[in-house]
Amino acid sequence: MWGHTQLEVGLPHQQADLFSGSAARGLVVFVHGDGGNRTSWRSLEVAHTLQRRGLSSLLFDLLTPRESDDKESRYDIDLLAGRLLGVIDALPEDLSKLPLGLLGSDTGSAAAIRVATRRPHVRALVSRGGRPELAGDALGALRAATLLIVGAADADVLAHNRRAYLQLRCQKHLELVPRATHQFLEAGAFDAVTRLAGDWFATHLAPQG
Repeated sequence: MWGHTQLEVGLPHQQADLFSGSAARGLVVFVHGDGGNRTSWRSLEVAHTLQRRGLSSLLFDLLTPRESDDKESRYDIDLLAGRLLGVIDALPEDLSKLPLGLLGSDTGSAAAIRVATRRPHVRALVSRGGRPELAGDALGALRAATLLIVGAADADVLAHNRRAYLQLRCQKHLELVPRATHQFLEAGAFDAVTRLAGDWFATHLAPQG
């Protein structure tokens, strides 16, 4: 039985949305580098796609609305990573036992990478139009299977991702969505993103036999 609930996530300013079920094969924590994303149509579309793949999703905002308007806060990777660690470490016992994946976007991708190097039970990571290069030296230490999804027409972000990809030493793949720009608003582009992320997490968060 699958459902939607809210729970405390260890952050002082808000709750999280959990899309879960008793038969979940893993948990994907969404990591955005700004606020207001846990209720966005993009996040909800990906969460519903993951549900159909047998995976639970946890959606929350790392930043308050005021912080989200501040570029310095949005690019403070230490701040974002510290808050993400607090969320992961505060997961209820039933969720903490599930294979864990991180889905990052924008600067949240860098925070997810840093956290994955400090919590080795993170098995898989997907960066969606992210800035993984901002993770710095953590790129070379990352061991989680990592997928970088970038719009083929998102030139600046693609250049950043290509540089980051060369530094990764884990199982990795760089996927370009044809004709897509940064927000993946082109026809069929976001459907491709959700499919790619769902395939990656379903593969790498499945129980190990």
